[in-house]
Amino acid sequence: MSNLSENEKKKYVRQIILDNVGIRGQEKLKESKILVVGSGGLGSSVLYYLASSGVGTLGIIDKDLVEYSNLNRQIIHFEKDVGKSKTQSAKEKLSLLNKDITINTYQFEINSLNAESIIADYDFIVEASDNFETKFLVNDTCVKLGKAFTIAGVMKFEGQIMTVIPKFSACYRCVFSEIPEPGTYPNSCELGIMGTTAGFFGIIEANEAIKYILFNDSDSINDKLLVNKILYVDLESNLFDTIIIQKNEECTACEKAKKHRYFESLT
Repeated sequence: MSNLSENEKKKYVRQIILDNVGIRGQEKLKESKILVVGSGGLGSSVLYYLASSGVGTLGIIDKDLVEYSNLNRQIIHFEKDVGKSKTQSAKEKLSLLNKDITINTYQFEINSLNAESIIADYDFIVEASDNFETKFLVNDTCVKLGKAFTIAGVMKFEGQIMTVIPKFSACYRCVFSEIPEPGTYPNSCELGIMGTTAGFFGIIEANEAIKYILFNDSDSINDKLLVNKILYVDLESNLFDTIIIQKNEECTACEKAKKHRYFESLT
């Protein structure tokens, strides 16, 4: 017997009629728990589409407050929300969008002390922050815990995205081995960002999360996700490029994860 209510079946009917979704696929989405790290430019689109697609439990972690300079791209926040915590603002909109889902909020910074305990409770992680420190932390924690995740970065009209299935694919640190030194790389405050760029990549992140939940038990999962590849897009020139990557045998995150899993197997 389906765990979907009659109202849910009506709400998601356009998804349910898809050959690769059906009732069981929609049930998978309802049963899933996805954590979104950051509710800014990327996270706004991610959260809207995960909520509207029927993901049963969403986690939102973000320590920031809404500022006016956020509003061109962080579409989950409105002018009336300026000064409010981003997690509270996001939860208010998502609760109006879909009353049938559970929303967990974490109004603090994700760090090395709390990352494992938070991430461990979710099926898939969407890394949607705007800084390298958080990206590397989420990567290393997910690789250690064996949690699949997608990660994106955006600037101006361009961005890149990859998805990681630990043990089976290259991770973020396999490609970008170390956190860049502060001051050696520009940020959106210096170079700017077009709001549509964040929205575009946020939607792709949401789509990767949805596909993982639907197809993670399928033999074709690697063909459906951006694993072992980086999708780079320049929306100003309409350039789309897929870059093939591979696991780095000297990756410190993957090596630590191997040791972690080995010692866990002995306990």
